[in-house]
Amino acid sequence: MVIKPKVRGFVCVTAHPAGCAAHVNEWIDYVKAKGPLKNGPKKVLVIGSSTGYGLASRIGAAFGSGAATIGVFFERPSEPDKTATPGWYNTAAFTAAAQKAGLYAKNFNGDAFSDQLKTDVLATIKRDLGQVDLVVYSLASPRRTHPKTGVTHKSALRPVGQSYTNKTVDTDKGLVSSITIEPASSAEILDTSAVMGGEDWEMWINALDEAKLLAPGATSVAYSYIGPEVTWPIYKNGTIGLAKNDLERAAKAINATLKAHGYGRAFISVNKALVTQASSAIPVVPLYISILYKIMKAKGTHEGCMEQIDRLYRTQMFGGTGLEFDAAGRVRIDDWEMRPEIQAEVNKLWPQVTTENLAQHTDIAGYRSEFLKLFGFGIPGIDYEKDIAPHVEMPA
Repeated sequence: MVIKPKVRGFVCVTAHPAGCAAHVNEWIDYVKAKGPLKNGPKKVLVIGSSTGYGLASRIGAAFGSGAATIGVFFERPSEPDKTATPGWYNTAAFTAAAQKAGLYAKNFNGDAFSDQLKTDVLATIKRDLGQVDLVVYSLASPRRTHPKTGVTHKSALRPVGQSYTNKTVDTDKGLVSSITIEPASSAEILDTSAVMGGEDWEMWINALDEAKLLAPGATSVAYSYIGPEVTWPIYKNGTIGLAKNDLERAAKAINATLKAHGYGRAFISVNKALVTQASSAIPVVPLYISILYKIMKAKGTHEGCMEQIDRLYRTQMFGGTGLEFDAAGRVRIDDWEMRPEIQAEVNKLWPQVTTENLAQHTDIAGYRSEFLKLFGFGIPGIDYEKDIAPHVEMPA
């Protein structure tokens, strides 16, 4: 079949297997071109490994320091007449490349929140790797069924305390408009924290610790975002931000556990705003990203997921001067985004942007291109008119 992008709202319901594979290989080539990652991890568990920062973390560890990796994700497999979700194709391409390079790569496609999947992963670590020295927590899910209570919690992208009105953009149609979002209920606040907070990360680390599967010096990192004041009502001070506060609480608790047992440390890395399936769903944020991309590209400081994680690995986690923390104890790889001169330009452009001048004042074209790349479209060298089988088996 000829596979074309079918965009519905903030998601594309098709994905291109060859395009996704080419995108993964671009990231692999980037890491390999940087050279070996000295003192890098050797046995790595990535929870949320199929797209975005999680996928970049797995690629960086495998092809930067030759690490054996286990990836946990929840993706829809392909069928003979139906495409998979992009994370399935990404993982298939990564696994094939890792195996070709002689690297161990094991995958678990299922509910990372469940006790059963944790049990299965731990058994595989014990059998195949013995222990892990890096645990990356990079889950992005709209819902979570709690493994102890059986209650399914659904996250809500809302402000807290009062309604919020600001500009947003329909990235598909290119329409800039005003949007008002009503405040979250107390139940929505709690549910969002249950899904996007730190409890599940704690459960993973506690399970690994109890099973003695963490290597001496083992480190764990989870990813977060803060962003500029223009997005704070819907992000930092909204339901997502409160959930991220719980993630930071968990980081401190996990760090204390690791220190007490003689391991390394746990921390939050605050990363840059990028086009992801998650960020595309948050009102206001896509317009901010479109403006940010224009400014940072002009200054030569723009980074994508792979560049961000490679810099985190090489300059802080496994090289450079070591981890550098802000006053709240977080590592800041969003430092280039949050430079005062960058944010000053964002603030200058923000009130000027309209539907009519969107292309002039923002990088909406770059946003759309990056969005489609998430699904394997718009990759150089891929013939999108060519008939291709959508079904791709996951390498064993």
